[in-house]
Amino acid sequence: MFLRLRSDLMMSSTWRGFAMPIAFALLAGIGVSSEARQVRRTAAPPAASQTDPVAAAAQLNASKATPPLAAGSRGPSVTRAQILLDRAWFSPGEIDASFSTNMRRTVAAFQATNGLAATGRIDVATWQALSSDAAPAFTTYTLTEGDLAGPFTRTPADMMERAKLKSLDYETIQEAIAERFHMSEKLLVQLNRGRAFKAGSQLVVADTAAGRPLEPGKARSIQIDKSERMLYVVDAQARVLAAFPVSIGGPLDPLPIGRMKITNEVKNPVFTYDPALIKSARASDSKTDIQPGPNNPVGNMWLGLTKPHWGIHGTPNPSRLGREETNGCIHLTNWDAQRLASVAKVGFVVDVRE
Repeated sequence: MFLRLRSDLMMSSTWRGFAMPIAFALLAGIGVSSEARQVRRTAAPPAASQTDPVAAAAQLNASKATPPLAAGSRGPSVTRAQILLDRAWFSPGEIDASFSTNMRRTVAAFQATNGLAATGRIDVATWQALSSDAAPAFTTYTLTEGDLAGPFTRTPADMMERAKLKSLDYETIQEAIAERFHMSEKLLVQLNRGRAFKAGSQLVVADTAAGRPLEPGKARSIQIDKSERMLYVVDAQARVLAAFPVSIGGPLDPLPIGRMKITNEVKNPVFTYDPALIKSARASDSKTDIQPGPNNPVGNMWLGLTKPHWGIHGTPNPSRLGREETNGCIHLTNWDAQRLASVAKVGFVVDVRE
C-alpha cells in the first residue's frame, strides 16, 4: 500500500526503607539515585545477584521504597514509577530512570484523573495510587534465535539513501528489545551490564506486559494540549483514560487549534517523502517512497487526520519525543502509537487546544 503521508522528519528544538540503593547502582550502572543519598549506604549484594538475571530482577522487585520524586530525580524508584505509569496507560515516553519533563506531565495527568492535586511530583498519595498495581515492575526475557535474526539495518541520514532500502528495520538487537519493553537502550544495557545479547541469554527488563487494558468502548475522543505537548484519550464525560507525551510542529508547521477527525489507520505504512512539503528539504531531493519498518519516518503506525497530509503516528527516535519539533504531525513512541490505535478508531474527534 502506498500512502501519500506528509513528510514528517524530526528536527531538533531541543528503589521496606530503600535498603539496596547501591545494589541497583551496580546492577544498572547509572549511579546512586538522588533518594539514595538521603539514607545510609549499605553493602553491595553478593556477586551472584549482580550477574544472575532472575536474582537481579527479584532484588529490584524487593524494593518497596516510596520516596518523593520530582523533576531531576534519577534511579530505581523513578524507573519503578515509570513502569507503573506506563502500565496504567499514562506513558512517560521511554522508561529511562530519569524524571524528565515528559514524566512530570504524565504524572500530573495521572494525579488529576485519580482525584489528586496535579503537582507533577510523586508524593505519598501518588505512590499509593500507583501501588494499586501490585505486579512486579521488573521481569526477565530470554533472547531467541528469532530475535537475533533481525533483520538489522543501519538507517542512513540521507532520505534518498533511505529510499533504496527494502525495509526500515531496527539497527541493533538492543534497539529492538528496548522498544519491545518501552525502555531506553541505555537503561536496557545498564541493567544488563556484562550480559551478552545472544540467543539463550536472559535479560532484566521492565515488565510492561502486565499493564491493564482499557475498558472496551469507553474511549470516545482525543484531546491534544499544545502547550503541554500531551495527547489524552478521554471518555464521554471528558475524563482522561490515557495520556501520552507527543512532539508537535513548530512555527513553520504549527499544529492548528480546533477539531479534526481520524480518517484512516495504517499499520506499517509506506511513507512518501515529498520535498515540496518539507521546508528544510534539499533542492536535490526528489519525491520518493520510504518502505515500512519501525525506523520509517512515521514509525509503525499511522492514524490519518482530516487535515491533508497530517497524522498521528510513531517515531524512530523515541528518546527525542517531546523535546523537538516536527514538520507538522503528532509523534508518539511506536508502542504508544500502537496502543492509541487499539482504542481510537476512524471517526474519532481530535480536539487540539492551546
